[in-house]
Amino acid sequence: MADDKKGRNKQADDEERRQRERELQEARERNDEPEPIDPALDDELENREYPTTADELVGAHGDREVDTRDGSKPLEDVFAPIEDESYDSADAVRARIRELTDH
Repeated sequence: MADDKKGRNKQADDEERRQRERELQEARERNDEPEPIDPALDDELENREYPTTADELVGAHGDREVDTRDGSKPLEDVFAPIEDESYDSADAVRARIRELTDH
């Protein structure tokens, strides 16, 4: 491409178009990510040692409120029907909480 005003303008326009495409792609990817359960609880889950059990989670975080389809509940109530489950990561815990709260 020639190094003249027209060529520089085309390069700038192309870069702006690519930047808009990158931003759109990032926005689409963010829409695929689930919403955090609760930012403070998310941090606590990230800082736990894994594997962990439902009983250990309730013992450490049972009073934390999480949103449910019907309002909010303490984590202790959310995990009440669970017996002897183990989780290998914070993501696994969050996924299970979402299942139990219909999120």
